[in-house]
Amino acid sequence: MIRMGWIGCGRHARQMLLPQLGRNDIRVAALCDRDGAALSRTAEEYGVTACYDDFREMIAAGGIDAVGMAVGPDLHRAAAIAALEAGLPVFMEKPPAADAAGAREVAQAARRAGKPVMVGFMKRYSTGNRIAMNTLRDGDFGEVLGITGAYMTAPGYFEGEPDYTGFYLHHCVHYMDLIPWFAGEDFGEMQVRSASPTPGKLLLHVNFTTEGGVIGNVVMGTVQSRGTPMEEIRIMGDHARLHVDNIIDVALYRDPPFKADDPGARLDPDCDTLSWRPNFTAAANEDHKGYAALLADVAAVLRGERREVPGIEDGVRAMERLERMIAQVEV
Repeated sequence: MIRMGWIGCGRHARQMLLPQLGRNDIRVAALCDRDGAALSRTAEEYGVTACYDDFREMIAAGGIDAVGMAVGPDLHRAAAIAALEAGLPVFMEKPPAADAAGAREVAQAARRAGKPVMVGFMKRYSTGNRIAMNTLRDGDFGEVLGITGAYMTAPGYFEGEPDYTGFYLHHCVHYMDLIPWFAGEDFGEMQVRSASPTPGKLLLHVNFTTEGGVIGNVVMGTVQSRGTPMEEIRIMGDHARLHVDNIIDVALYRDPPFKADDPGARLDPDCDTLSWRPNFTAAANEDHKGYAALLADVAAVLRGERREVPGIEDGVRAMERLERMIAQVEV
């Protein structure tokens, strides 16, 4: 059983992350939060008696094998470095820091300590996205020629005095990781167009060409309700196309013949469209967002196994791409 010291007892940690730990033989051995009420409530839920309001005290007290956290960007950087300096591996939610420079500090600390830092880019683990990536990797799809994507959120966060920092760091950063992951290479050229109909409402079109020539466009913004489907991915190949809608509906289009004038037409598994969507009535504890699969891989790495978990170097690259994008945004 892995003993984890966890920093941050907010809603996201309590609803999305902490419930996955016990499923993967990780015991919450210590908790840290400055909010006493949230700390007490979470400690009671998980039977934790080692509670702290300072992460440095929690790390210094010992009795833990790893540190996990879901707090703010600046605290991610500081707490991760403190954990690494104590010789502890780290799981942190994204973003790894408030800027690329801070992410690079964490990466340097990880290299000095020789310990992994795993970053919560769970979009790679969302069910539809994993199916799409496995389809690309099996070799039949062929070369990726283009990628388009959309990732929306609502303007409620940014009413009043608009500050889009949270939108960039907690939303846009996902696609600064996910799209190059699908492309298999980094962005080369990048051009950003923006529209803002009213303060707090921002729409971005990020046009890119990767270093290997994949072209595409990513649309992100705060101009849609979170009550509607928020995401779509289109991956274009030569007579092959992958669609992922709302992270759960997947379709693979190939090169079928026309059927209307063929009296013997049938569905051909070798060339007709393949599609998948989950059965939500199944009696299974499934998490299509990706947190369960992500934490399962995190636990495996903490046990010494090899898994393709997004790490701090991925976090550095995502933050660098994000800063390139932000530099071109005109609000």
